[in-house]
Amino acid sequence: MFKEFKEFAMRGNVMDMAVGIIIGAAFGAIVKSLVSDVLMPPIGLILGNVDFSNLFLVLRDGKAAGPYASLAAAQAAGAVTVNIGVFLNSIISFIIVAYAVFLVVKGLNRMKREEPAAPDTKECPFCFSTVPLKASRCPHCTSELT
Repeated sequence: MFKEFKEFAMRGNVMDMAVGIIIGAAFGAIVKSLVSDVLMPPIGLILGNVDFSNLFLVLRDGKAAGPYASLAAAQAAGAVTVNIGVFLNSIISFIIVAYAVFLVVKGLNRMKREEPAAPDTKECPFCFSTVPLKASRCPHCTSELT
């Protein structure tokens, strides 16, 4: 049983999938950093110094009563929060990853497309049989082909 599993695991498709998952996880970390460290600060600045990672609603105060200056302070106090900013960052990260995957799939599909092969046969206009392209007479009806 272990031998069969080893053969299965060492197939090319399984190894390719494992490499894809590892690269995908690393790509996800890069996109998360892009969103939270590069994209959201200028957007927050345009919207009036809003820090999206600190957008939250307090459902119930923690041990220390609010208002809380940041999400980290609210969580440290044990407050129950709805983390809207973290959710928005996740949505934007997902959109970027989905678009990147779309571009990769589009590129792969473009590479897979094959040019249609040039025809090597033609049709006899008299008997409608398939005839080799270089033939000058139809082998079926012996008509002269142009």
